[in-house]
Amino acid sequence: MKQLIIRAANKDDAESLAEIEKACFTTPWSMEALRQDLIGNENAIYIVVQGDEGELLGYLSVWCVADEGQIMTVAVMPEHRRKHVASVLMHAMLKVTEERGVKSHTLELRKSNEAALGLYEKFGFQVAGIRPGYYEDDGEDALIMWRIGDPSKPGKES
Repeated sequence: MKQLIIRAANKDDAESLAEIEKACFTTPWSMEALRQDLIGNENAIYIVVQGDEGELLGYLSVWCVADEGQIMTVAVMPEHRRKHVASVLMHAMLKVTEERGVKSHTLELRKSNEAALGLYEKFGFQVAGIRPGYYEDDGEDALIMWRIGDPSKPGKES
């Protein structure tokens, strides 16, 4: 892969986002739900990473309300994992949301998802709690993670 393009998603990306969802999750969002979120949710930000051939390699969605960002989805096509695509998405999301005044970010992830846990910890997220039986498909618990301010700058409130 020579070059990655990072950009805001648009409604025309809904079909590709739905394909990423199907490849990554047991209970994926539908194309219509994604399209509605893209066009009808003024709090939603969708960021995509596009490869050399124009294909979408992954995406991240976050809902921003006041000064908090709820990360809804971080998804990378299986064949593009372990190539820093998720890190690129996280960097882009933090830049965009912090420019909009977001001071803290939260997310839930499967307790067993060690790769995601490592990624989020790398960006300063910390486990703050557990949602028992959160995932409908198998009843697995979710870890609740928070990133308050910029943890790389001790003593500085973002």
